[in-house]
Amino acid sequence: MRSTVLSLLFILSVATSVKAQLAEYTDIQNQLMVWDHGNIHKVDFMPPTDIKTGRTAIPYLDNSRSFKIYYNGSVQNLNAGFTNAFFATDNLVGYLNQKSLNVFDRGVNKNLSGVCDQYFISDSVILFLDSYKSEYRAYYNGQTYTVESYIPDSVLSHVKVKCNVIAYDNFASQFRIFYHGAVISQEEYPVHSFDAGRNTVAYVDIDHKFKVFHSGQTFVLDDYAPLSYKAGDNLVAYVSGDGYFKVFYGDSLHTIGYMNPTYQVGENVVAYKDPGGMFKIFYKGDVTEMESYYPTGYFIQYNSVAYINSSGTLRLFTEGEAYDVTNAELANWSLNYDVITYQIGQGIFKVFYKGNEY
Repeated sequence: MRSTVLSLLFILSVATSVKAQLAEYTDIQNQLMVWDHGNIHKVDFMPPTDIKTGRTAIPYLDNSRSFKIYYNGSVQNLNAGFTNAFFATDNLVGYLNQKSLNVFDRGVNKNLSGVCDQYFISDSVILFLDSYKSEYRAYYNGQTYTVESYIPDSVLSHVKVKCNVIAYDNFASQFRIFYHGAVISQEEYPVHSFDAGRNTVAYVDIDHKFKVFHSGQTFVLDDYAPLSYKAGDNLVAYVSGDGYFKVFYGDSLHTIGYMNPTYQVGENVVAYKDPGGMFKIFYKGDVTEMESYYPTGYFIQYNSVAYINSSGTLRLFTEGEAYDVTNAELANWSLNYDVITYQIGQGIFKVFYKGNEY
């Protein structure tokens, strides 16, 4: 078996059943602090050498490179110096000890493969090449499933793993979808392109028809390929071949207007620039006007969009509401899921979540 380079498609998305919200920062005394849904916890007395923030857990390498995970109010020490890669998603923490792939799922550690040469991780599912068993396997909801038999000296190259969905062209060039523990024979031929989000896969089939697989059903949105498209959680934003900007959300199609806009898709939101240059956000069927201009940069995750406007105010759109978080001069700030953490000066650290400041 030839050596292959480890691959990772890491997409942050959130399960609707997950309610936890986390944020972390290093305070002025270089102590690692965690904000856990309104409560502040001192986690470590030294700053970590590497850290990732998930929605339910925060894995990190401490100052001595011991691998630890903050979860449910406490810290678990997993090993000392063996972990060489780790990733945090909404529900899962995946980590690699040499080539041994492991998962931390709701407080439980499990080894997935002793030798793993390729893997993809998202918030509820992991796809990995188990070299011992010579097959691609998927970990989902505490169970492991066989997805494809492995052909030596070959790897799956057209794969997208997002949220709770795996979409891929198999070794026979057939388009397949892994969803809720089952492999679905979606198309018997390779597709021209595809993208995926929670419960959703958008693709252009071999006949150039634009289709969406959503929650077990397949919809034909257009007989012609779109000019562009992007998938999110239960939604697909696209510009049709005849120039209309549309959003498929749930099982409904919303026509925004005749335009070919600049746009970005988060998990549940679509941010775009309208023909007049205005900054607007589509969220669960409604459109909110944010600015009379399009910001040069913004961050988009889950239910939220955050940016600093032309007046120097940190603004947050989250779950259909717009907030002016602060107009203070910031040392730094970040958006993690729907939580904003920001620092004023050298020693003031704050968290903003759902209209409340902590």
